[in-house]
Amino acid sequence: MSEDIKNEALEEETNPIEEEMTETVAEETEDSSSEVARLQAKVDEFENKYLRAHAEMQNIQRRATEERQQLQKYRSQDLAKKVLPALDNLERALAVDGLTEDVKKGLEMTRDSLVQALKEEGVEEVATEQFDANFHMAVQTLAADEGHPADTIAEVFQKGYQLHDRLLRPAMVVVYN
Repeated sequence: MSEDIKNEALEEETNPIEEEMTETVAEETEDSSSEVARLQAKVDEFENKYLRAHAEMQNIQRRATEERQQLQKYRSQDLAKKVLPALDNLERALAVDGLTEDVKKGLEMTRDSLVQALKEEGVEEVATEQFDANFHMAVQTLAADEGHPADTIAEVFQKGYQLHDRLLRPAMVVVYN
């Protein structure tokens, strides 16, 4: 029995040391877990910032690509607007009576080459069958009758043009109303 008493005495002596070591380990574990949690929060924050920056960069690239495509598509808009009055003048010159065949032929060839160059750039004449306020400017109205229904175009004073889907100049027309 004396050995049992010795073992108990030894156990009692080691218990306070074990308890102290257990407390120290628990404190270290608690410190480590709070440090891990803090570091994890920082990692999450940086990951969120990275994802946002990456998405923003993709948006910037997409917008830049769209802008380049728009600039390319409508690059000849300003030139076309400046050339259209010259085309109008050629049309007026062709409408004059008394032109010799040679002069008329030369004016037609000039007009045709100018129209072809504009078509190659995407400039097209606005259709003038039915009045559409998006493409036509009514400068005068006439009373509609059985032969001329409402919202039909009676006369075109000046042709309208569009570049792809963008209106360069509305057609100036007389409309039955």
